[in-house]
Amino acid sequence: MPNPKKKIVLNEILYWKQNRLLPDHYCDFLMTLYSEGNGDELIEEISHKKSIIATENKRKWIFSISIILISLALFVALFTVTKWVGLVSIFVAIIAIILLISAFLFSKKEVTFAPLLPIGAALLIFGLSVKVSIEYFPDRSFVLYGLLIANCLIWLFTGLKLKLLYFTLSGGIALVIVLGYQFFI
Repeated sequence: MPNPKKKIVLNEILYWKQNRLLPDHYCDFLMTLYSEGNGDELIEEISHKKSIIATENKRKWIFSISIILISLALFVALFTVTKWVGLVSIFVAIIAIILLISAFLFSKKEVTFAPLLPIGAALLIFGLSVKVSIEYFPDRSFVLYGLLIANCLIWLFTGLKLKLLYFTLSGGIALVIVLGYQFFI
């Protein structure tokens, strides 16, 4: 097949067929139409994995997984690194701010990984709050409770304001748990 544009179109049609975006008989008709009846010769040349949509989805998944892994790694580093506490805390705060700004920018574009950005930022801010409380106020548990309640209220407000159910639920449930623990135990 000398025309690379036809190859791209055939890859996309095969992707549609594999993911059932169109009925099989439509895809077969389009494959026959674009391959000009030479479908058997083109089977080795085309693949649904070469589709543009498939490669974009793969990139989005890789980016989403990297956001999750980076957030978790920084969260763990926040509590395991004991030598450079201030430097790690500043680095985590900068990454959390970058995630929040990215979440604001990507939310307007309706990108699929946009909900992961505020989740990662919330995790890092929560970890930073706990680390600051433990590091600088070790004997004052009311500071820890205050920061935990502030985090829960921020999650609850964010969930209600932006209509994000996962923030509303996590903020409400965590607030009930923290207040219940503080007053009843």
